[in-house]
Amino acid sequence: MPVSAIGDYDFEPLDKRDNFHGTMLTYWHWDDHLMFCAALAFPLPPDMPFGAVIREVLASAYSYHPDWEKIDWEAVEWALDQAPFTPDFDKSLAENGLGHKSLVSFVTPGLKGIKGAGS
Repeated sequence: MPVSAIGDYDFEPLDKRDNFHGTMLTYWHWDDHLMFCAALAFPLPPDMPFGAVIREVLASAYSYHPDWEKIDWEAVEWALDQAPFTPDFDKSLAENGLGHKSLVSFVTPGLKGIKGAGS
């Protein structure tokens, strides 16, 4: 069934950065791990170190997956807003190029989800 617009959508978005009180909305997706059906969203301070996000934020969300403890962080393949990048774990999110509503996705070579479900 075709979709037709019903007019102009002229409104101020509610998810603009000004509404996040000094933080920025970031999305994080662990590719090939179907236990998580979509990217996870976190409002984070732009000056938070990238490594702290991994150790504190992502670990609290993803660590109950059996593959989490098996990740070789040196081998992880990263993408920022769908472009390959290499994060510096000691630098801030902003210094790594993340902005409001950025998507960070990561592939963990050799780990394809529970019983290879992400293959």
